[in-house]
Amino acid sequence: MTDPMTPADLFRHGLRLLLAKDIDGWVALSDDRVLVEFPYAPPGYPRRLTGRAELAAYLRDYPAHIDLRDVAHLEIHETADPTTIVAEWRGTGRVVATGAPYDMTYVVVATAHDGRFTRYRDYWNPLAIPDSMAAEQTTARSAS
Repeated sequence: MTDPMTPADLFRHGLRLLLAKDIDGWVALSDDRVLVEFPYAPPGYPRRLTGRAELAAYLRDYPAHIDLRDVAHLEIHETADPTTIVAEWRGTGRVVATGAPYDMTYVVVATAHDGRFTRYRDYWNPLAIPDSMAAEQTTARSAS
């Protein structure tokens, strides 16, 4: 029997899946009851997702919006709790709708048990949202 991946290994694997545009694979790294939080999410973006199904729905169209091509920086910090890591990373690529460069920095606090994420707090920078995505969110809010 093999040991489940450490939280750091799980996070690195998740980044490889994002680069491969394997959203289903990335979502599968999460526990059925995963709690995902975006503390700095601006209006129109969710602050909290509960469960793998909500996470899958949220990420379903990610590759249609962001063509993530590289993880330009990654630092993973172990914490006093062996189930929790802090990851600082920078993703680069392009915005699909416009072809404009995409460059976003993230700080993630992730907790994993038995090889699955159980809590994932993503402190992404809402000030760096590409204009095309912000416009899309505004349009979606207006339509509802």
